[in-house]
Amino acid sequence: MNQSVADSPHRTTLRRQLAALREKQWPRYLFLAAIGFLVHLPALQGQPVWDDDYLAHDNPFIKSPLLALEAFRHYLFLDSYSPHYRPVQNLSFMADYYFWNTDPTGFHLTNILLHVGSGLLLYRLLILLFRKGAGIWNNTDSRSNFAASLAAFLIAALWMVHPVHSAAVDYISGRADSLAFLFAAGGWLLVLHGRAVQSPGIKLIFYSLAGICGVLSLCSREIACVWILLFLVHTLAFARNIRRKTKIVTVICCVCVLTIYAGLHQLPGERVEKGGSEHWSAPVRATLMLRSLGDYGRLMVFPANLHMERTIFEPNNYRTRQSWRNSADSEYLSILGLCILAAFIYGCAKAGIGQRMRVIGAIWFLAAYLPISNIVSLNATVAEHWLYLPSVGFLIFLAGCTFDLPRSFQRPLAGVAVFAVVALGMRSTIRSTDWCDPETFYKRTLAAGGGGARVEVNLGLIYGRHGDYAKAEKLFRHVLALTPHYPIARTNLADVLSRQGKLTEAEALLTNAAKIAPLESKEYPRTWMGIYNLAGLRHNAKDDAGAIALLDHARINYPQVWELVSCESELVRRTQGPLAALDLVQNFVRKNWWHHAARLAEGRLYAENGDTSHSIEALRYAAMLDVHDVEALRLIATMKMHENRLDEAFQAQRRAVARQPDQPSQYILLSDILEKLGRSSEARAARAKVSQLQALAMESGRG
Repeated sequence: MNQSVADSPHRTTLRRQLAALREKQWPRYLFLAAIGFLVHLPALQGQPVWDDDYLAHDNPFIKSPLLALEAFRHYLFLDSYSPHYRPVQNLSFMADYYFWNTDPTGFHLTNILLHVGSGLLLYRLLILLFRKGAGIWNNTDSRSNFAASLAAFLIAALWMVHPVHSAAVDYISGRADSLAFLFAAGGWLLVLHGRAVQSPGIKLIFYSLAGICGVLSLCSREIACVWILLFLVHTLAFARNIRRKTKIVTVICCVCVLTIYAGLHQLPGERVEKGGSEHWSAPVRATLMLRSLGDYGRLMVFPANLHMERTIFEPNNYRTRQSWRNSADSEYLSILGLCILAAFIYGCAKAGIGQRMRVIGAIWFLAAYLPISNIVSLNATVAEHWLYLPSVGFLIFLAGCTFDLPRSFQRPLAGVAVFAVVALGMRSTIRSTDWCDPETFYKRTLAAGGGGARVEVNLGLIYGRHGDYAKAEKLFRHVLALTPHYPIARTNLADVLSRQGKLTEAEALLTNAAKIAPLESKEYPRTWMGIYNLAGLRHNAKDDAGAIALLDHARINYPQVWELVSCESELVRRTQGPLAALDLVQNFVRKNWWHHAARLAEGRLYAENGDTSHSIEALRYAAMLDVHDVEALRLIATMKMHENRLDEAFQAQRRAVARQPDQPSQYILLSDILEKLGRSSEARAARAKVSQLQALAMESGRG
């Protein structure tokens, strides 16, 4: 009895401590960050997939901070019809490349951190939007603050772990969504905090930073325009205690942000997007809008079948009765889309304490859904990662629905939400494993129903690299049977045929591809690959003159393709000498000063021609255009050593070692220079480092 009495104060104290902890925000932020990181942990082991090879590896604009401003003068993809203008995405890759070189782990880590940061900012934003007086939450109940805070937390948690975001988090090239989200949410928060301070100077700082965030968000992904719309809707229609003058200034500032973005978007020049939906009629578009709405609603509630290359429109399914039956699932999506639209309308019309929350949720979802609804031409009919922003509105709408339910239902629904966080988190973890390596990714995509020529061609390329030419040939022929004019499949089929010794068929395919390449270039990118491969066949057949003539003619239609210029300059160098090849490379460099490979080739040709001073100048430029380049520095060190300018050779090679400290070859050259300088002890240390690295390599090979 006495023991029970003694325990009661301790229990009371514990309850008070737990209640106090529940009121604190930092445990919630910590929990959100932890689950966001853990569910995507498998992605850290992932290899580059799909566009990652270009954007995070070969992309010339990520190689050096010197190119930070140049990134604003180009589209995301150089050799593509895609009109994506996303310089901030390139800047983020530039930071990753600077610290991680081409190690994909670092790029994946940044993706996860961007997503986690976006989730934390979302939670903070919802806390401020749901508080009393913000115009969305009108309940005067004493527990309303806790209910609003819990709703914000559960929305952020569900959004953080939802598997539909996998392509935006686990896929390196998909980070544009999280970048735009991070900057837009951050900008909105800066405005809200700026309104709360009294000092005009601090207000100006907050608002200026918010404007910068708005521009950065727009330069990350075009969907940021929707963020600005949502911000204006809240400011003009929902926010309270804001003067009319403040609202007018807010609109003007948003227009200024959009104007700055529009001006930046003009820097690369016009690029016409090639899509397949330009001729769809209005009824077809309306049907696809309902189907996509149904598919997105289904994915939000039950994200079972997740994959890239989704589609809700397959014309071939309507040719026979049986194929029409196979597409019945798509037809039901239209009905589901109608039901979801009706639910939004009913929820917005129904009065109650959660009505304004349902209205803002519906506006949020539909405003972000319309650009991806097929109302305009897109490069796909649906895509999971397009839900990155709309999903927030969907979850806000559901939260608004629960607030008008009897209180006896609300606690069990909170438990259901917690269970959903666990279930969705597990599904996200499983989905993350799909991105572990390219072969697994493409195979699982095909198995899940994500067909498409690109998937099969990329899988065929992997088979070809593994030497399984028969499998690769089968895939390429299948793609060409479905899309006979797909040039990349034709070019790669010719490549695997040539590797199998079927040179006659390969050359016939490539000859035809070279003839029609200028025509096909109006519909497909990278049609020059057929010409490039045909030149390779001509070279292998000892017909360098024919290969040069082919490449020389191709430069008329493809003057900015370095691969063609590089191939031709190498053949010219072998047959006509370095001076003739130098002219080709210099013409390219004049128009593309930022191209590292071209500068490196220029330096080599100068060196071969005996022009050391110009060679070193070009190589130094090349070394600046790629912060991890060692070849240019090695060549400089070699030339300086031959000129007996040993101190300069040592400085150049020391920089090369700093850039590539795990390569024995760098220490070998360094030891040679040190020996000539008479620094024998340092030379021995360099050679010891060579032995150490070689031993580590052998040990790693055995493992």
